[in-house]
Amino acid sequence: MSVWSNSDIEKWENLLKKEGIMAEQDKITEVSVPGAGNMNFVVRLQTNHGSVILKQSKAYVEKYPQIDAPASRVLTEAAFYKTIQSHAPTAQWMPRIILVDQPNNQLILEDLGTSKDYSFLYQEHRDLSLEEINSLCDYLSALHHNFQSATPIAPFQNLEMRRLNHQHLFVYPFMEDNGLDLDSIQPGLQGVALPYQKDLNLKKRITDLGENYLSDGSYLLHGDFYPGSWLKTSQGLRIIDPEFCFYGPVEFDLGVFIAHLYMTQQSQSVIDKVIENYRLPVEKALLNQYTGVEIMRRLIGLAQLPLILSVEQKTKLLSFARELVMDR
Repeated sequence: MSVWSNSDIEKWENLLKKEGIMAEQDKITEVSVPGAGNMNFVVRLQTNHGSVILKQSKAYVEKYPQIDAPASRVLTEAAFYKTIQSHAPTAQWMPRIILVDQPNNQLILEDLGTSKDYSFLYQEHRDLSLEEINSLCDYLSALHHNFQSATPIAPFQNLEMRRLNHQHLFVYPFMEDNGLDLDSIQPGLQGVALPYQKDLNLKKRITDLGENYLSDGSYLLHGDFYPGSWLKTSQGLRIIDPEFCFYGPVEFDLGVFIAHLYMTQQSQSVIDKVIENYRLPVEKALLNQYTGVEIMRRLIGLAQLPLILSVEQKTKLLSFARELVMDR
């Protein structure tokens, strides 16, 4: 059963016609969901002569309506897309922005066609290809290198979204009484998590890292650079969903990237190739800490992934992640 009504379709048609995106005589012939999203409402609008992606942000997380989120976050994403259009080597990896409907917190984006995100990596034992590694590293290097600023540009302070992410990355997973029943996700996981939630030295290091995350930096970051933001399209790999973007340390984007390589069981040669191909200098200890905390929050926090790892594998990965966080 669809979640959109005839009035929704009429509203979208009126918007597309008013903005000259769709001819007056045309109709929306099909509405579909292009992929499994977490943060926002996203649909593909098929018309008589093409298709576009409509994305709308609301005052809550689409997948978890109980979690409040900045309603205007899609406008920050729009600012990101507009900013990178000035640099073709970065813009080529992302969809083109067609329209910003500010009053309704909506974006109309280029439809990249039939595609799937790289979340399949969590369930398939498959290494990324050299071409895919090169694409991901080229995008991240181009973004970080070409959009540096001593003072963050106003739209990209993005403090509300950072505070939301901060809670789920640095705080919530490490609370003993956070209300999340990890055993309902995987029997035995609650007991595995408890020592880390009691580890005061670890929690102090994570608190300090969280302060680093909330501090402004000099590089424009994607902010959520993981397989759910990578698309496998007929034109090659593409990047989407920069709504968590902000000016910060390059180690954050790169650390999140590498964390998910570990969680998708990529070979060490793949991980080494990523570090080798990324073209900006990094602070190794900070990179390790961001890698470690991202692994931990995905294993024992709310933002779970479709992992096929056993409890034993997660236990080993958590121990490894702790070592990374405690690195100096």
